[in-house]
Amino acid sequence: MSKHSFPSLASLGNQLALLAVIGALSYAFFDQLYFGELPCPLCLMQRVGFVIIGSALALNIRCGAHSAHYGWGIMGGLVGMMVSLRQVFLHILPGDKGFGTTFLELHFYTWAFVGYLSLLAGLAILLILPNREVRSRSWFANALIILFILIVFANLVSTLLECGIGPCADDPVQYEGLLWLRSRLGF
Repeated sequence: MSKHSFPSLASLGNQLALLAVIGALSYAFFDQLYFGELPCPLCLMQRVGFVIIGSALALNIRCGAHSAHYGWGIMGGLVGMMVSLRQVFLHILPGDKGFGTTFLELHFYTWAFVGYLSLLAGLAILLILPNREVRSRSWFANALIILFILIVFANLVSTLLECGIGPCADDPVQYEGLLWLRSRLGF
């Protein structure tokens, strides 16, 4: 493929799916920082599912399509979907206001379920495309990979500041890891 040719449909699909994962992780991180809404342990597990899918897509983009990459993406999506569905079921009773704020009248864990379902359908479609040449070194693909790595790193640091090295609080209200770090370093 020349430097200026249009990517294959599979390559474009992998890049757009990675963009969707980056969007989901970025919005959750923005909500956490801007509105001060700390993610619960189930929310953090849902982020892990998106990270696994994103890692599989990034591997496809950098190294080429491989069934193992798609397999890891599907497993990450299934685990994340189960976690988000569990959280939906925890708050499905009439009168239960749910956990956290809403976006377009649905909670983030409901949107996560929809996102996982969509990404799993997208991965299935990408698997059946005849031309699976997805390796790309374009500026757009490189920017996506860099953005994905940065948002994963930011979420990792944020989770460590929220939970420390122990288990996270069920209903977090403060950054426990940051408080522990401040008490140890004396600032």
